Amino acid sequence: MFGPYVVALNSIPRIALVPLVILIFGLGDLSKIATAWLVVFFVVFFNTFEGTRAVDRDQIAAARLLGASEFTVLRTVVIPSALAWVFASLLPAVSFALIGVIVGEFIGAERGLGKLIIEAEARANASEMMVAIFVMMFVGILLAIAVRSLQSYLLRWQPQFGPSA
Repeated sequence: MFGPYVVALNSIPRIALVPLVILIFGLGDLSKIATAWLVVFFVVFFNTFEGTRAVDRDQIAAARLLGASEFTVLRTVVIPSALAWVFASLLPAVSFALIGVIVGEFIGAERGLGKLIIEAEARANASEMMVAIFVMMFVGILLAIAVRSLQSYLLRWQPQFGPSA
């Protein structure tokens, strides 16, 4: 029922909405958070949706046969099965979130790396721009490590993340 609306919203270039986000949330951190969320939402949403659709129906049937309630089936079968799909989308989502934040800072911000890059570009200061880019790379690496660590912890029951991995 919501399919056409989701597709329509997904077809809007999220970066084009950044000025609207800044008008709604102002120049502060809230607009950066909203921009990052807006950029990554559909990437994570579609993977999560497909992950829940790909859950093994036999596992659900077996859990129900053993007397599991709907909440228990959701908590013990559906969510753990869909988590692999969610984490598959989180690594690219980290990069997209950084892109969204930086573009938001390009367009309008009081502070941040994007503002630093724009100001350095106005002064033709390439070294300052490169420092900001390296800081973004470092932040991206740290976020990717954090996502991988969380993935290894939450999916430790899967063979590739288990004790022997």
